[in-house]
Amino acid sequence: MEFVTFLIPCFVISTDVAFSCQNAEDFVGASSPGDIIIGGLFAVHSEMLHPEEDPIKPVIQNCAGFEIQVFLQTLAMIHAIETINNSTLLSGVTLGYEIYDTCAEVTKAMASALRFLSKFNSSEDAVEFKCNYSDYIPRVKAVTGASYSEVSMAVSRLLALQLIPQVSPASSAEILSDKIRFPSFFRTIPSDFHQTRAMTRLICESGWNWIGVIATDDDNGRFALESFGVQAMANNVCIAFKEMLPAYLSDSTFHTKVDHAIEKIVKETRVNVIVVFMRQFHVLKLFKKAIERNVNKIWIASDNWSAAVKISTIPNIRQLGTVVGFGFKSGDISTFQEFLRNLHEKPTENNKFLHEYIMLLSVCAHLEYHDFQTCIANQSQDDLLENDGSKPQIWRDDFLNANIEPGFIHSTILAVYAIAHAIRGQCKDRDCKDPSAFTPWELLEELKKVVLIDDNKEVKFDSNGDMSTSYDVLLWKEIDGHMEITTMAEYDADKGGFIFEDEEKKKDFLALKKVQSTCSQHCRPGQVKKVTESPHTCCYECVYCPENHYSNQTDMDYCYRCNNKTYWAPINSTTCYRKTIYFLAWTDWFAVFLLLLSAFGVVLVLSICVIFTKNLDTPVVKASGGLTVCYVILFSHFLIFLSTVFFIDVPTEFKCKTRQALFGISFTLCISCILIKSLKILLAFSFDPKLQNFLKCMYKPIPTVVTCTGIQVIICTFWLIFRTPFVNQNFSIPRAIILECNEGSIVAFGIMLGYIAALAFICFIFAFKGRKLPENYNEAKFITFGMLIYFIAWIVFIPVYATTFGKYLPAVEIIVVLISNYGILCCTFLPKCYIIIYKQETNTKSAFLKMVYTYSSKSAGSVAVSQVSLDSKSSSFRATVTDSCKTENDSVNGNCHFQVPGQPLTKDKVLPKNAARTVVRKRVSSI
Repeated sequence: MEFVTFLIPCFVISTDVAFSCQNAEDFVGASSPGDIIIGGLFAVHSEMLHPEEDPIKPVIQNCAGFEIQVFLQTLAMIHAIETINNSTLLSGVTLGYEIYDTCAEVTKAMASALRFLSKFNSSEDAVEFKCNYSDYIPRVKAVTGASYSEVSMAVSRLLALQLIPQVSPASSAEILSDKIRFPSFFRTIPSDFHQTRAMTRLICESGWNWIGVIATDDDNGRFALESFGVQAMANNVCIAFKEMLPAYLSDSTFHTKVDHAIEKIVKETRVNVIVVFMRQFHVLKLFKKAIERNVNKIWIASDNWSAAVKISTIPNIRQLGTVVGFGFKSGDISTFQEFLRNLHEKPTENNKFLHEYIMLLSVCAHLEYHDFQTCIANQSQDDLLENDGSKPQIWRDDFLNANIEPGFIHSTILAVYAIAHAIRGQCKDRDCKDPSAFTPWELLEELKKVVLIDDNKEVKFDSNGDMSTSYDVLLWKEIDGHMEITTMAEYDADKGGFIFEDEEKKKDFLALKKVQSTCSQHCRPGQVKKVTESPHTCCYECVYCPENHYSNQTDMDYCYRCNNKTYWAPINSTTCYRKTIYFLAWTDWFAVFLLLLSAFGVVLVLSICVIFTKNLDTPVVKASGGLTVCYVILFSHFLIFLSTVFFIDVPTEFKCKTRQALFGISFTLCISCILIKSLKILLAFSFDPKLQNFLKCMYKPIPTVVTCTGIQVIICTFWLIFRTPFVNQNFSIPRAIILECNEGSIVAFGIMLGYIAALAFICFIFAFKGRKLPENYNEAKFITFGMLIYFIAWIVFIPVYATTFGKYLPAVEIIVVLISNYGILCCTFLPKCYIIIYKQETNTKSAFLKMVYTYSSKSAGSVAVSQVSLDSKSSSFRATVTDSCKTENDSVNGNCHFQVPGQPLTKDKVLPKNAARTVVRKRVSSI
């Protein structure tokens, strides 16, 4: 770095002129006369020296720690005022200024504010006490400053007594937006609310949630910490520790607390991001200690020090890690830079700050750049008084330009211009060369309406007195071996987002994400945070989402439940999956097997129908009830086989309603016809007169079939109307949906099956009684077997059906339907088909008559055919006769005979042979 120097005439500093305060004028740091005076409050020094003698006297002391950056702000104010005076903005009205050094102390700032309140042209600088200050003309019309929020809070309360406008270019505490407590305070920067929100946004987008905070123990630090804490909590960012450092370097505990803060940072190994709300000289001390301890973190800088060159040039600063911060948006300050290059030509009589700076140059000129800075900062005003002036004065032309913080310079110039525009508004119809032309409170009202053009944009104060400007996101980046403060992005305070100029800067931003600063490892999608015993919500364990829950983002607080029953999720899932829908499909191998069985049954029914049709006139077919009855039974079997089709594939409302009704009515029709056949067989071969009379009364084929089937039709109709079956989604299997038919009413379903069972039981009883009838033509025995198969199948079905679930539940009912249907069909028709096909010699009329005659003859010997009783009064008699008619060969003299019990056989009791044949014919005709 080049140093441009030239000699300045030597002078001797007088103690009672330069720094000690003998009168009020000595208290002013820089001043210039004008028609309207603007006050300035800047912390040109970082601390005020405190006397060691006891007792302490109320004397304003000298200060130490010359702050180059704040000195530059005073120069920016002077430059802005001179520029305005050289322009036509105020039309001949000149602005003057009085700038005071607060030394970062509220006490000294209050003393300056008291002078601002003193009456204009008062020889004693007296502040008059009045109940009404509406017409009061103070020394200044407005104030620019102060540098720190804590000082601005105190000064603003005092200035509010006369409603003197105060426009600060640096005080950002959120509380200053309160217009009830600070009615005359304005600022050309955003409040800390936007800064802390921007910090939180940066932290969140970088994936950090476990951070440390260090702040100064003053109003500014506490309010900033409070604002940041609220923003952090709202965004699930946890503060691992908070360290508060004394606000004043003169505090005896300062170095101890700095050491404690460094120990805390070193100890908290998981904390890799530190947010720092401190003044520059605090950060300087902290960083020097951190470098000694080899601390390497990411440091998030507040606007107070984010652009501090004197910190970025600390030796070995790169060892600290990465510094990213937020600075006030800068504008065009080229004219100010030109002003600095010509500063050596300015007189120093009315600018003690410039005077002191020149003296510091002479004391520290022999040092390297950073040491030179340190030397300037460490010199107190008392030390400079000891300078005998023997050293030549050297001007370092580029030193001030190298230490410019553009954001503060721009906001200071903006503050002066805002006041100037407000003055212009007041001077439109007044002679403002007269200091009493307007009062400060009138200027305050005008200031609220000021609109400025900054970087081709309109800016103005909002209702809180804040100017809505944005932030520059600053990144300290090593370039060519030197730490440079670069602009990485812009933070839009209105939209709350970052704006990047190019991809290279965006890469710098993304590089921050590589650093982890979390209390716990990030929970991956599929996991959820489980809070541990730690009071911080950021400290947690990662557990898997349970079944049917999922998480699709990192670090979720809870798992989402799959939104309805049609979706499911396994453990540790990142999404929900649609449940597989199951039903007994056509393509299922078991369904194909059952359909083949049903198809075979249909083929069997058709084959039997063909066989019976071709052998229509044979005794076997006639003995089966004739072709009509056989067709009806076979048709019902066909419908039963057909009903199984409705149990397969996707259930629909039609299928659910049709399948049970079709099966129930068809099976009832089948059983009803078989019941009629059982009655007919029993009636044909029964020799019991009483039973015959009962069977003759019962044997009404068509009415019986219609009645029995009609009852089932009524049952099914009521079922379908009042509790109709419907399609149901069964969610009993976690990852599947079983589409099935809900029967609507188990009671109705049971009544339907129970009714069929009752008819089958009656049929079974009748068939069982006729089981010993002629063997070759006897259906009763096979009907009995068929009914037994039906009962066994459905008795087994009930518990199996009740305990089975899933897509194969319909298959259970299909199986029992097929078993019972096949059982009855085979037992009813296959024996007859066997006779028709393989025993044709027995399927003739003569063979049939012979069989019936033989059976009837055998039965006649053991069954009573009549009872005879004689009534003496009516000339009738009753006798018991036994029909002993055997076969034709066994009759006496070719006749059948009967004998009255207890009496000898006589010829008059012989039954002619034709009578025996009549008995056979009756049996045959009844069949």
